[in-house]
Amino acid sequence: MSEYLNIGKIINTHGVKGELKVISSTSDIERFDYLKIVWIEKDAKLTEYFVDKVRYHKNFVLITLHGIDNKDKADELKDCFLKVDRKNARILSEDEFFIVDLIGCNVYEKGQLLGNITDVIETGSNDVYVVNGEKYGEILIPAIKQVVLSIDIENKEVQVSLPEGLVDR
Repeated sequence: MSEYLNIGKIINTHGVKGELKVISSTSDIERFDYLKIVWIEKDAKLTEYFVDKVRYHKNFVLITLHGIDNKDKADELKDCFLKVDRKNARILSEDEFFIVDLIGCNVYEKGQLLGNITDVIETGSNDVYVVNGEKYGEILIPAIKQVVLSIDIENKEVQVSLPEGLVDR
């Protein structure tokens, strides 16, 4: 399991005092209100920053980090990911999983390996698991209770019951 979890991507700066404009990649945008420390991944290196201020504008998070106090410093962080370490991550409910934990899981239907999860598409109404395998190629599986029967993150296994017509049998 990954030690760090993506919570957003810095897409731009906001103003001239180093504020960062972030697209949230978490289902609970209000989790930013409780951030004290974030990690920024740049050039395959993680750097820790203390959070000075968080506010919201339209559908974006505007965040000010200690030490990033002008537009030039903020510009250097564009297109970088904001991360939290797993111990400070939001507590998930019973039927929630971090996307990073789902990636790489093998997907089975009635004991038959369909492939493994290579991506998760967040559609708003429900997530969609992108599964790639030899027999069917790429399958887009809706992550709904009628289809996804069980998820075992420790063993990296997902059991599904595919809807009629999703794959040619």
